[in-house]
Amino acid sequence: MDSSLLSAATADVFNGNAGDQIPPPLQPPGTDMTGISFRDQLWLNTYPLDRNYIFDYFALSPFYDTTCNNENLRRRSIHPLDISHLSKMTGLEYMLTDATEPNMFVIRKQKRDGPEKVTPMLTYYILDGSIYQAPQLCSVFAARVSRTVYHISKAFSDAASKLETIRQVDTENQKEPSESKPASETVDLKEMKRVDTILTSLYRKLAPAPPPPPFPEGYVSQEALGEKDELGTQGGESQPPQIDPIIDQGPAKRMKF
Repeated sequence: MDSSLLSAATADVFNGNAGDQIPPPLQPPGTDMTGISFRDQLWLNTYPLDRNYIFDYFALSPFYDTTCNNENLRRRSIHPLDISHLSKMTGLEYMLTDATEPNMFVIRKQKRDGPEKVTPMLTYYILDGSIYQAPQLCSVFAARVSRTVYHISKAFSDAASKLETIRQVDTENQKEPSESKPASETVDLKEMKRVDTILTSLYRKLAPAPPPPPFPEGYVSQEALGEKDELGTQGGESQPPQIDPIIDQGPAKRMKF
């Protein structure tokens, strides 16, 4: 084979010498890695979990981005969480924001644009040796809204099925011959008591009615005369007409002057 072709074929792999081989760049971790967790039990059995070793343990996980400023400090044998050096750099970095040794640690991934200007990106937490990515706020809201919509839709579906059952029962009842039942009026006892109270108060406010005037002496009412006529007719005896004691006495019984 021609040596020129061999050198051309190997130019993409070697840059002059074999010691100058360029390794392929590592892919940064994804944005959403909430579905996985990391735990290295061998490391936990060897080293303690405290503020000095927690970042070394976090660097073993797939959540760690090797292009961050903390990795640059580690290569220079400087503590990767030294804020005096990180504040002078720009780019991606990890910061320990909270620690409850040895159970709980919170690490925040942020972008630094200046000594006092940082933009939070993601949050990770180490709980009893297991590393997790905290979900983003939009993901939490989306999950809660989806759960709420699901329960509301299920409630409407159950209500619709129950209403359909009630409608079918009512339709069957209407088909059957219904006996006419007298309509019973409902009496409200409270309303009756209220009306009685109003009438009693009005009766007490009115003056008592005057007694009827007495009848003159010798007056016989038409009702009494009608009762007498009925009694006479029922007995079958004809009674002579009433004679005025003064006018109808005849000529023999009149006084002479």
